[in-house]
Amino acid sequence: MRLLILLCVALFLPGPRAFAAPASAVHELSWASDGEANVPYVFHDPADTTRLEGFEFDMVQEIARRLGREARFVQNDWDGLIPGLQRGMYDMVVDGIEMTPDHLQAALFSRPYYVTGDRIVVRRDRQELNSFSALRGHVVGTIKETLAERLLQREPSISVRSYEEETYAFSDLRNGRLDALLLDGPIALYYAGVTDDLVIVGDPIGQTRYGIAFRQGNLALHDAVDRALGEMMQDGTLQDILGRWNLWTPEMAQMTGDHTQRHVAPTQWLRYRDAMRSQTGWMGQMRRYVGFLPIIAEAAGLTLVVSALAMVLAVSLGLLLALGRHYGPGLVRGACGLYIEIVRGTPLLIQVLFIFYGLPGLGIKLSPFFAGVLALGLNYAAYEAENYRAGLSSVPRGQMEAAIALNMTHGQAVRLVIIPQAFRTVLPVMTNDFIALLKDSSLVSVITLTELTKTYIRLSSTYYDYIGTGLLIGAAYLLLGLPFVRFARHVERKLGQSVRRSGHH
Repeated sequence: MRLLILLCVALFLPGPRAFAAPASAVHELSWASDGEANVPYVFHDPADTTRLEGFEFDMVQEIARRLGREARFVQNDWDGLIPGLQRGMYDMVVDGIEMTPDHLQAALFSRPYYVTGDRIVVRRDRQELNSFSALRGHVVGTIKETLAERLLQREPSISVRSYEEETYAFSDLRNGRLDALLLDGPIALYYAGVTDDLVIVGDPIGQTRYGIAFRQGNLALHDAVDRALGEMMQDGTLQDILGRWNLWTPEMAQMTGDHTQRHVAPTQWLRYRDAMRSQTGWMGQMRRYVGFLPIIAEAAGLTLVVSALAMVLAVSLGLLLALGRHYGPGLVRGACGLYIEIVRGTPLLIQVLFIFYGLPGLGIKLSPFFAGVLALGLNYAAYEAENYRAGLSSVPRGQMEAAIALNMTHGQAVRLVIIPQAFRTVLPVMTNDFIALLKDSSLVSVITLTELTKTYIRLSSTYYDYIGTGLLIGAAYLLLGLPFVRFARHVERKLGQSVRRSGHH
């Protein structure tokens, strides 16, 4: 019980940032993006996956410099960017967010900082699909919640496949599951431009504007960033940034009114292209895998800590629930049973999202780490409670009667006689549950924690290598779980020997 209380207190303690001096927060500009498979906006450098880069990354750094602040990046999944902004996790979102009517209702937007059209990408043997009309009757992929998706859905003869990650879309195009892709210009350039099997065809279709998103009512920051963007457009800084990424276009010149020819070399584009091409070949892959090891080790450490703390909470709370349901009065039994049925009857992912995004509406704000531990622990407590209840029921009634005959109180008999025997019975099941919890910890990636599964998505999407990276991540999960399986078997043997010795005497 003491362990459970201490763990609950720790979960609701504010994180280290909460104790930072207020003055430091004033000079920080926190911004969020989905840096996984997000080339060329914000992504991990293929030559050094611990480093972020991208044209939006460079743009935000320049904005922060002009505002006299220090930019702090916050990783979040695409679906969680606007909810996280509304929750107050960061100051703004910069992630190629289109200024659509729906988005303009959900957040306050800056002036547009980039304008682009959609481009068609096909395999080299399908270059006849070079216009929107030519796509009729074909299977076309795109990214969800984009102008391209809306354009395609208006044409009934086109079979539309929408993706959350562009890497999956390009993989399906290469594998023949799609006939073509319709994507934003920057995405098309950076994914099709580094390979020989894909090609961009036709003219740009439509026009999309990107803007920086702020919380509704945050006019002070909105106006300051808007001014900085305006200055960058006027003095040519924005053209320089986009030029280095090979993204300065006639549409941008028209939008900004900057028709000067600054002749900026596309150094970042060339560097990215060369880095991607240099990763091919057996030796290149081996060097890449060695470079992955520190990243995977860090993610494995986070996965283990989250899982271990969640399991401690689950076992402690599960025992209390089992005792309440097995020995408690009617009201307690009913309450424990209701908790177990509700938790077991709802998806874990919904519980994670509710605790992280829903509880702030009630004034309870938890860090991603503590929210993940709490969600996993509360969920698995329901399953551990049923395991314990089965274990308690398996102990012969004569054990309780014998303990009472030895002048033990009911509480002492439960604590000293019944629970130890039940624990030995449920230990194998608990071990299996911990292995399952290790794998279910992947769900905390939706609340910005970068554990093993999130790391797999990041690394595989950066290099389009799903097999080798998947084997490394799978090995990491295996290495995490195997020691606990062996430990459980060791404890089982010890307990079995102890029982046999007791029976012999």
